[in-house]
Amino acid sequence: MKRNTLALLLLALGLSFSAHAQNAKVGSVQIENAYTRATVPGQQVAGGFMKIENKGAADQLVSASSPVAGEVQLHEMAMDGNVMKMRQVKDIAVPAGGAVELKPGGLHLMFMNIKAPLTAGETVPVKLKFAKAGEVEVKMPVNAMGNPGAGHGGAMKH
Repeated sequence: MKRNTLALLLLALGLSFSAHAQNAKVGSVQIENAYTRATVPGQQVAGGFMKIENKGAADQLVSASSPVAGEVQLHEMAMDGNVMKMRQVKDIAVPAGGAVELKPGGLHLMFMNIKAPLTAGETVPVKLKFAKAGEVEVKMPVNAMGNPGAGHGGAMKH
């Protein structure tokens, strides 16, 4: 009896966590696997990651905003020799009939001046604005800090 109860509990927990990973669509643009990462008290920045697929004409992600941050910037991280450089970009190209991945170590969203710690298990509403497709809100799950490839740590400086 206990084994069945435990199995049901684990199944219910698994279903509740997968329900957080919502995809979103606006026009010909589909947002998939969006997430951010938990932060520690006092941490002012966090990264946002997702895959953006485009079934139509070329488009650009031109801005993002969220009530959890004072500002959300579009960022690019790249190596310049042995130095990792991060900079804000004015837009992120989404190719016609293609996709772009916002991921650690590359293009990503940067939540600046976070108003309160982001806690694992929560979701963060993020509004994305595309030049052609328009605006869409994505519910970004907050993953635990230990998740591999989950983004910026507390020591990241900008």
